[in-house]
Amino acid sequence: MNIYVGNLSFNLTEDDLRTAFSAYGAVEKAAIITDKMSGQSRGFGFVEMPNKDEAIKAIEGLNGKDLKGRNLKVNEAQPRPAGGGGGGGRGGFGGGRGRY
Repeated sequence: MNIYVGNLSFNLTEDDLRTAFSAYGAVEKAAIITDKMSGQSRGFGFVEMPNKDEAIKAIEGLNGKDLKGRNLKVNEAQPRPAGGGGGGGRGGFGGGRGRY
């Protein structure tokens, strides 16, 4: 089961995340999402646990709990919507070629 973990402390490591969830069962993968440009944590991550019962216990046990000074927000990860996220068009004033 893929688990979303939000409100992470910016100095939390993937090992810290793995350790917290390992108390509830086997952890296949723990990843903290980082900003592409700065490399800094974006404050959320994902944990993959192969056993659904253990994953549910981890969600119940860790949601709202303090980890390195922040109360975690933990729930089952939802699949990304089809079509991907924004990217958003060109926006703004496009340079005005050939206007006058």
